[in-house]
Amino acid sequence: MAKLAKLLPLVRGSGPEDRNQAKVLDAALLAFLDFGIKRTSMVEVARRGGLSLATLYRRYAGKNDLIQAVGLRQARQLVDDIDAKVREPIDRDASAEEQITVLFIAFLEGLRGNQLLGRLLKTEPEIVLPYLTVQGAPVIELGRDYLAEFIARLQAEGKLPHYDPLPLAEMIARAALSLALTPQTVIPLDDPVALREFARDHIIPGFRIL
Repeated sequence: MAKLAKLLPLVRGSGPEDRNQAKVLDAALLAFLDFGIKRTSMVEVARRGGLSLATLYRRYAGKNDLIQAVGLRQARQLVDDIDAKVREPIDRDASAEEQITVLFIAFLEGLRGNQLLGRLLKTEPEIVLPYLTVQGAPVIELGRDYLAEFIARLQAEGKLPHYDPLPLAEMIARAALSLALTPQTVIPLDDPVALREFARDHIIPGFRIL
């Protein structure tokens, strides 16, 4: 298996924040949701976070640093949510088919249900789209490496044959991101039963289940 990049461990190791940092990131997220990124000032974030502007700048040298911190936190929360859906409710004795189906649906729900992503795609696409398309390598990398890790675990458990998981993982990560960016589709994203059938018929075969 090819060497995994370091972004996934970075995301997993990025939290939890201390109380003051959490207040700042909570305030920034709410401001971004209310006003968008362009119209949110550091003054507004400081006001919402209940701290002085000088204190905010001691933590984050500028608005770009704050945006990156919010983005990293959003990525960690996405990974944590998917981990919870995939690892906690499912017995490891569950079939590969069931685990793959749950993972696929959790991935889609996590991307499509992200409030900040949805807000920015509607109101400030010029800000967010470059980081999800032509400059989207880190996002693809994160999804790819998470999926590759998942495939490698099923291989180690003898539920999948041994093959390089990275190409398959990248293809699925790219497809999931495309569905989040362009939700108009014949794929039944809003019908849980039909979506499970879609996963069974079109996603699961690509994993080459034994």
